[in-house]
Amino acid sequence: MCTVTFLPTSNTNFIFTSNRDETPLRKTLPPKVYHENGVAIRYPKDELAGGTWIGTSEKNRIVCVLNGGYQSHERQPPYKLSRGVIVKNVLSAIDVLAYIKSFDFTNIEPFTLLVLEWNTINLNFMQFVWTGKNLDIKELPNKPQIWSSSNLYNPKMKKERENWFNEWLEKTHELTQEKVLAFHSNENLGTKATSIKMKRPFIETVSITSIQKGQDKVTMDYVDFLKTKKS
Repeated sequence: MCTVTFLPTSNTNFIFTSNRDETPLRKTLPPKVYHENGVAIRYPKDELAGGTWIGTSEKNRIVCVLNGGYQSHERQPPYKLSRGVIVKNVLSAIDVLAYIKSFDFTNIEPFTLLVLEWNTINLNFMQFVWTGKNLDIKELPNKPQIWSSSNLYNPKMKKERENWFNEWLEKTHELTQEKVLAFHSNENLGTKATSIKMKRPFIETVSITSIQKGQDKVTMDYVDFLKTKKS
């Protein structure tokens, strides 16, 4: 939910990976297929709120959310809806843009929402940022990118992480999911509080979800660091 990378391997194929930086006390269920609004979607479930931070849909769609918009914010609960529930709604929506433009985000905590959709010849990548007051919509290029949650990483930390990402890219000649997972598991960059796999007194990287789209299939790898296993 808090560190995301996108790595295209062709015009329509890619590896999309998200680290969840969260309190280890918050329980999560491993990915499985659920049916929401008649649509099959696969996601790891936040047991507390019933939502998710990342998932795939039979509509050839990936949706992922990060905490916060462009900058850190003070939480002002209660909020009318969990951002993780919004992820599920977008995964099953008939038309993503129409759904988001018609939704009233008033009293929803700020977020950054990434949405990938594809067919046999095209990849459509969109970013939606809700600041708490305004909704910004942006089309993203099909190139390597990294995001870090504004509520955990200040601009200096974000830049440092971008540099690590770019340095790793320069050294990595053939992108594989194994190499991407290794990068997302690195806890020795910078400090423990800022490394890609991070750890602070009350929050840490608890899991990695990595989605790979190949020519014929889409796979989801899930690494649960609290249970130290991959599914």
